Amino acid sequence: MAPLISVKRLNKTFFSPGRKLHILKDITFDIEEGEMVSLMGPSGVGKSTLLHILGTLDRPTSGTVLYEGRDVFALGNDKLADFRSRTVGFVFQFHHLMPEFSTIENTVMPALIAGIRYSEARERAGRLLSELGLSGRLSHKPGELSGGEQQRVAVARALMLDPRVVLADEPTGNLDTRTGEELFSLLTGLNGRKGITFVVVTHNEGIASRCRRVIRMRDGRIEQGSGEADMP
Repeated sequence: MAPLISVKRLNKTFFSPGRKLHILKDITFDIEEGEMVSLMGPSGVGKSTLLHILGTLDRPTSGTVLYEGRDVFALGNDKLADFRSRTVGFVFQFHHLMPEFSTIENTVMPALIAGIRYSEARERAGRLLSELGLSGRLSHKPGELSGGEQQRVAVARALMLDPRVVLADEPTGNLDTRTGEELFSLLTGLNGRKGITFVVVTHNEGIASRCRRVIRMRDGRIEQGSGEADMP
């Protein structure tokens, strides 16, 4: 059976007048379904660029990204957008909640965009928010929530369409140590209970060590020997 995600000889180059910036260089690795993988490396090494390509928010200059053997960048734009919305969830360092909407209104947005009826979307959002410990915050707006609560809303929103994989870019970066640990425990719990695949960009060695596998990057490449299981 093909891996959930297979990256082969991936390159990404940005062009500007008189300058060519080669960000990703011959990146190759696989991610199996149900894995929890961290991406680590110095700032500017290309971790976020790689994450965006894995999530099909950006296209590679060359190379392929296969989901269960399917070349997703061979899809047209409309089909690629549909694939993204139903397969990939995103959690970013900044939660990007809409301040004028309540917790549950922010959470249902992906489902409404996908054409799911509001009553069904609201029921699904309520279950997710309850599972994440936010059942008493459904009508609160982001400004009435703590940083950790806001990020949990962002996690619920990412899970609304039952994605196969969640891509998280520094999800604890704006949180204090204790709140960040609590949030990451929540993510590892979702990985264990639901089998959701997680790829997490982080600078935090403690958090990375709790992932099954750590992929380390340097100078736009995967470090030799990186990607082995770091935990039993």
